[in-house]
Amino acid sequence: MTQSPLPLSIFIITRNEADRIGRTIAAVAGLSDDIVVVDSGSTDGTPEIAARLGARVIHNDWPGYGPQKRFAEDQCRHAWLLNIDADELVPPDLAGAIRALFAGGEPDADAYEIRIAEVFPGERAPHPLAYTLAPVRLYRRDKGRYASSTVHDRVQLVPGARVKRLKGAIHHFSVRSLGDQLAKLNSYTDALALDLDSRGAKVSVLRLFVEFPASFIKAYIGRRHIVRGTYGFMTAMNFAFFRYLRIAKHLERRRLARQNDEKAQADGNDG
Repeated sequence: MTQSPLPLSIFIITRNEADRIGRTIAAVAGLSDDIVVVDSGSTDGTPEIAARLGARVIHNDWPGYGPQKRFAEDQCRHAWLLNIDADELVPPDLAGAIRALFAGGEPDADAYEIRIAEVFPGERAPHPLAYTLAPVRLYRRDKGRYASSTVHDRVQLVPGARVKRLKGAIHHFSVRSLGDQLAKLNSYTDALALDLDSRGAKVSVLRLFVEFPASFIKAYIGRRHIVRGTYGFMTAMNFAFFRYLRIAKHLERRRLARQNDEKAQADGNDG
């Protein structure tokens, strides 16, 4: 028996996700009659796949993570919003928990945290001991919206908003391959270094020497990659390099800016 859709909009931001977007949309298709895909210029057929699966596809040039999700929020029709990424999957138990919230009418909280558990290549589901984050992903649009940060995508709630946590977890298939992960992280560190500059952050050179080992320990032990075998070790190394690289790029930008200032000053004195 087909269940009725919920008074809920689901939005997804995409760019070149043709290999993953179909599964993502199919998993939530029964929850909503308003699935919004905001695409920033895919060349692999992502928009066409999403449209065939019933999503409303809207193009918007890439402005950064927060602004893109804010744009997507504005395209949604319903008061309740669920955000998922194109590399994520809502499993049946989580879909059931979301549906149960609306069984008696309006949910009794304003926003809901949902755990996100990573699934590595070769795994069908998250490891039972996998580390999870639990950001707000389901919320009333009048009680919160995504922050405007170009590098961080987190929902900012109004003061006094009631928050609960749902049972179940989103499955996050973030790693296509180690090479793809490195390319993605390398691009992301450019944005992070620029963000540090724009905020006037002052990062000590000493961070260069401690960032990699500290971040490896954080991922391998603190985030329990150690339970994921060889692949866990490799992804912890990638995470550590990513954390190091953002600091290195920031310091490099500061050094080049200082050199340019010195050169401009010298040229002015010569004039």
